[in-house]
Amino acid sequence: MSKYVSEKLRDLVFKRAEFRCEYCKAFAHHSYFTFHIEHIISLKHGGTTTPENLALACPICNLNKGSDLGTFITNPDQLIRFFNPRIDIWDEHFALEDTGFLSNKTDIGNATIKILYLNHPDSIIERREMLKLNIFY
Repeated sequence: MSKYVSEKLRDLVFKRAEFRCEYCKAFAHHSYFTFHIEHIISLKHGGTTTPENLALACPICNLNKGSDLGTFITNPDQLIRFFNPRIDIWDEHFALEDTGFLSNKTDIGNATIKILYLNHPDSIIERREMLKLNIFY
């Protein structure tokens, strides 16, 4: 457990996220790996360890995101921020296809899919299986 996040705060984050990664929607209890309490805005960028700045993330999403805040898509002069689970609605930025592939609805969705590598082949397979079992939503 992180030395920055109390047990009480950790429990709040897990329950608020319904034990799912707030980026890719993977279930914590279906994972071989421990999910992370992730700083949406990292400490090094001035983020705080408060409920408003914490998200539950699977290890893949958290490690791909790192301390990044956004990326460039088409215009190298325009930084596009990532999806923020505290202020954004997932369905407004992402569309899930029957194949398990995630497509973006917005530039924010596009930036998040790109850097968090949300369409890794293993992630697509996992989402497809979740859809078959009717447990994605």
